[in-house]
Amino acid sequence: MKRYEIKQRLKNGENLLGTMITVFQNPDIVKLLKVSGFDFAVLDCEHGSFEYGEAARIIGLARALEFPIIVRIPEVRREQILKYMEMGADGLLLPSTETKEQAEMLVKYAKYAPMGDRGVSLTRPHTDYKKVNGREYMDEVNQETILMCQIESRKGVEHIEEIIGTEGIDIAFVGPNDLSQDMGVLGQYECPQMLAAYDRILAAAKNVGKQAGIHFGKKEYIVSSRAKGYQMNMCGNDVSFLMTGAKASLEYLKENS
Repeated sequence: MKRYEIKQRLKNGENLLGTMITVFQNPDIVKLLKVSGFDFAVLDCEHGSFEYGEAARIIGLARALEFPIIVRIPEVRREQILKYMEMGADGLLLPSTETKEQAEMLVKYAKYAPMGDRGVSLTRPHTDYKKVNGREYMDEVNQETILMCQIESRKGVEHIEEIIGTEGIDIAFVGPNDLSQDMGVLGQYECPQMLAAYDRILAAAKNVGKQAGIHFGKKEYIVSSRAKGYQMNMCGNDVSFLMTGAKASLEYLKENS
């Protein structure tokens, strides 16, 4: 699957479902997720402790399998953004986005000129080491790269119209854990303040012809978010799926011993 197919599928009204890789460093994790039926994965390099080499191997296998992988970066910093894009990441997720300026910096470092100022080095994993026509390739990548801004605070919600309106930003993505903490309602994902925030974020994205997404651990929340119009969603993560499956099997065996 090429990167732009995600964007096209979203424009076609499809609902995509991904998950997050948080701990497991074996690149085969992307094989498991693809076989399981996920549409994409986010490699968590914010909370996760992945070194560059480990991230490169995971991204490299995902690329070989044509399984879209997005990296959640720790912050807007040129060196980090450049390295993950050179590894062949399909896009980036910027956590704790609160201002238009942060969104603009993400575009600047992730996109080639004229959209941005990404450094040019083409004999790299992101081209599969193939000889490419530089200008044509850079224009194509500018179109295909997926840039997502994660809204995790009241300030982010207050500036969502400016953030998602930034040229080059594709997805307004909600982080309900930190957002509920910042609002003083930690874990109360369906309280009035949170529901109002979800609605404002979604409306802001739709008003500029873009999409919104959200990440929940409980699949029931994903169902309700989809019904609202959220399309680029994530459920659970590598650890939660392992533990849920293990606990279910253990409980069954104990009950039937």
